[in-house]
Amino acid sequence: MKRLTITDASTIVLGLQDEIRRSEESRYDHRLHGVLLVAQGMSCPEVSRLLGDSPRTVEYWVRRFEERGLAGLVEGERSGRPRRLTDEQMDEIKLVLRQPPEAVGIASGLWDGKGLSAFIKQRYGVTIGVRQCQYMFKSFGFRRRKPRPLIARANPELQETYKKSS
Repeated sequence: MKRLTITDASTIVLGLQDEIRRSEESRYDHRLHGVLLVAQGMSCPEVSRLLGDSPRTVEYWVRRFEERGLAGLVEGERSGRPRRLTDEQMDEIKLVLRQPPEAVGIASGLWDGKGLSAFIKQRYGVTIGVRQCQYMFKSFGFRRRKPRPLIARANPELQETYKKSS
């Protein structure tokens, strides 16, 4: 029988690994397969090469399975990194974002990630990245707005006739 191959296998492998990591159920199944392969006689390094995980990770799975059974393979709660801003500060930021940036000393026409980052640094002394500030806008329910560009030497009367609404 002819051996089957997958074109661009290295890219496909990365995509499939991302898909496995995407949901709790598939991560559980992935761990389950790892423990099954160890139970069938494969070593942890062999299983790790086959599944694309580190040998240490496979060892953790086997140990947790030995200690707690199938429940040991279920993903536990992760605390994550604590927030740098308190709930009160976040509420204050929500109120500040309803004002123009100039009202709080930020030289910008509209609020953006860069301006919000500068405001938080100035007000609270906490450094938060631009991307995190953009995520903050999204979590507050704000939509992204961009000012309409002005065309140089454009005739304002002709522009007015082409606008969709007055």
